[in-house]
Amino acid sequence: MRYEGKIYRPPSEADALIVQATIGCSWNHCTYCDMYREKEFRVRPLADTLDDLENAAAAVSEEVDKVFLADGDALVLPTDHLVALLEASRRLFPRLRRVSCYAMARNVLEKSDDELARLRAAGLSLLYIGPESGDDATLKSIAKGDDSAAHVLAAERARRAGMEMSVIGLLGIGGARWQEHAEATGRLVTAMNPSFFSALTVTVVPNTPLAKLEKRGKFAVPSVPDLLRELRLMVASAEPEKCVFRTNHASNYLPLGGELPRDKARILATIDHALEGKVPLRSAHARGL
Repeated sequence: MRYEGKIYRPPSEADALIVQATIGCSWNHCTYCDMYREKEFRVRPLADTLDDLENAAAAVSEEVDKVFLADGDALVLPTDHLVALLEASRRLFPRLRRVSCYAMARNVLEKSDDELARLRAAGLSLLYIGPESGDDATLKSIAKGDDSAAHVLAAERARRAGMEMSVIGLLGIGGARWQEHAEATGRLVTAMNPSFFSALTVTVVPNTPLAKLEKRGKFAVPSVPDLLRELRLMVASAEPEKCVFRTNHASNYLPLGGELPRDKARILATIDHALEGKVPLRSAHARGL
């Protein structure tokens, strides 16, 4: 495979074939993110990506059962372009069971219902969407580009097309608004009703706009106890129909797992025990992006 720059993928795609279909992120303004800042967004030539798929198939065709389309929001690609990649993946990898990509709400909303249905029929089955917050004031402050209503509508349309969603909330990103951020994010998870929901913890990365705000005293990551309280409120406020919940990302102080709403009481009790000092937290040096 030929890759340009650093490649990122969700933790659950660790065993997937990662195919770089775009370079960078089409938005690339989020204040906390430095993942694609060294890249100027562009669509990778279809022929190049198809060639990578062919080469991968020649080497590991029988081993691939998942494909992840990188970079930041591959759903921005024209539908015909995406369909060509999806059809090639299905043809080249006989054990293929899932193709996924990162997506912004606007990527979904820019597709028609027919286009979304066509993409699902061609094999795109899972979208990783990171609203980070359901609080519109927080979304504006972090330059997310889409408000909570846009995320709800995008989720409705993706679900109607038959796609699953994995939604990400970002602990600490609300700063002093952690309570409003947490409760609104729980409500957003309820409204988006994803199959998967993960909470990560914000890390202030050097040279990002968020780092500059922190240096000027305009932003501070909440204390660890407040981050745990934020997580508790976020979980307590979330009522999806049936959703796998995880905080196992390396950025988090308290790794958790379960299904919402089934395991909510157990998850909340574990957070309470952590706040009481009865459950050990991940040490600062063991955490990472």
